Amino acid sequence: MEWSKVLTVFLPFSLRGIMSVKLGDQPQWLNYHHLYYFYVIAREGGIAKASLKLGVGQPTLSTQLKQLEESVGQPLFERQKQRLYLTESGRIAFEYAEEVFRLGSEMVEAIHDRLENKRIHVQIGALDSVPKDLIREIVLKTYGLGQQCAVTILEGKGDELLRELLAHQIDVVVSNYPPNAAQSSIYAKSIAKLDVVVYASPKFAHLREGFPESLDGQPFVLPTLHSRLRGDLDHYFKVNGIRVDVVAETQDTSIQKLLGRSGVGLLPLSEISSEKMAEEPSLIQLGKLKNVNEEIWLMSAARKIENPVAASLMKTFELN
Repeated sequence: MEWSKVLTVFLPFSLRGIMSVKLGDQPQWLNYHHLYYFYVIAREGGIAKASLKLGVGQPTLSTQLKQLEESVGQPLFERQKQRLYLTESGRIAFEYAEEVFRLGSEMVEAIHDRLENKRIHVQIGALDSVPKDLIREIVLKTYGLGQQCAVTILEGKGDELLRELLAHQIDVVVSNYPPNAAQSSIYAKSIAKLDVVVYASPKFAHLREGFPESLDGQPFVLPTLHSRLRGDLDHYFKVNGIRVDVVAETQDTSIQKLLGRSGVGLLPLSEISSEKMAEEPSLIQLGKLKNVNEEIWLMSAARKIENPVAASLMKTFELN
């Protein structure tokens, strides 16, 4: 079968439907369930994991996968050492299936937002480590773009948010690192390069003298190890011969600040401006870490139907 002869696909609104696919000269009907189950099996890496993900029995998945393979006339998987691997036909089918379900999700979202809701829904994904003041600035800018909108803010891990972005479950992502080279369908815009400043409760005020050497041996509340900022901080401390006592690790800057106010440890934080932190009497600034900063990125994914508010945000947002 030549997949280039696939001419038209008609998507239903639910998994109970079917889609019409013209294969060569004879039209065939593929059950929408079959294609979706194949897609999940391929994405999860096997029938057992797909069964847990879908809540469907393994025998049922195996049967429906076989029916799909019979429909297209090609094996989609091959088994090697008790694992399933996509065949060449399977890889092509997976690419088409991924596009089918991406477009289906985008279509339903677009219809819902454009026709049923007076406010355009904008979903913003943000890493926990991104400063909350910056997220607030982005949300305020979204409201000021001249169109009525409703904003949803979702926090999570970077890889999870990017998957949601590519699946069009999120419109834009705020991250402290850019997408990798393989994620070519993601557009990234650098919106800020923030200084990293060490804050602490007033009981650590004596550490201002002799900063940053005074930090040696002090307790710190640091970002978790998978954070890019954590890597930069570890490098800075090593180069400058500063030994730190890591008493806590968290990716959530709000939790960092709570622990800092309680005097648990010192906080290396990237901020929009030191004035905002200066407004908090429970935290004082000890000093700025020279040549250490955190770059913030705003990202969106290519899509057939743009969210007009998200598209405008990507084009116009600048941190004042």
